[in-house]
Amino acid sequence: MKIHVDVVSAEGQIWTGSATTVYAPAQMGEIGILPRHAPLLTRLKPGNLRIETENGEQDNVFVSGGLLEVQPHLVTVMADIAERADELDESEAQKAKERAEEAVASAEDQIDLARAQAELTEAAARLDMLQKIRSRH
Repeated sequence: MKIHVDVVSAEGQIWTGSATTVYAPAQMGEIGILPRHAPLLTRLKPGNLRIETENGEQDNVFVSGGLLEVQPHLVTVMADIAERADELDESEAQKAKERAEEAVASAEDQIDLARAQAELTEAAARLDMLQKIRSRH
């Protein structure tokens, strides 16, 4: 059995195809989606969207947030930002995390602090995803 998956962001379509399982970083924790899953609409937090394809491979897509819609034979991810893992640079992700940490430390008001904390959360999630993928290989 399979389920069709579409991952889109403001930049366009990031991933489309058939899968056997999808693991998504939902707001309340990671969820697994199989074909014939009950309809669902939930928010996503920054993290790794894992898509297991019919040939047994796993594709990883970083999402910075967005919405996940599940229908029995269709998963649609509408991400704020989405990047395929093979297009990410771990050293650049580390630098982004360090810049975000500096921004948190030097924030002058609540608005700056909230913005810096959101950037730090996203940068840390991106780096964590890359490190987990590297440790599996």
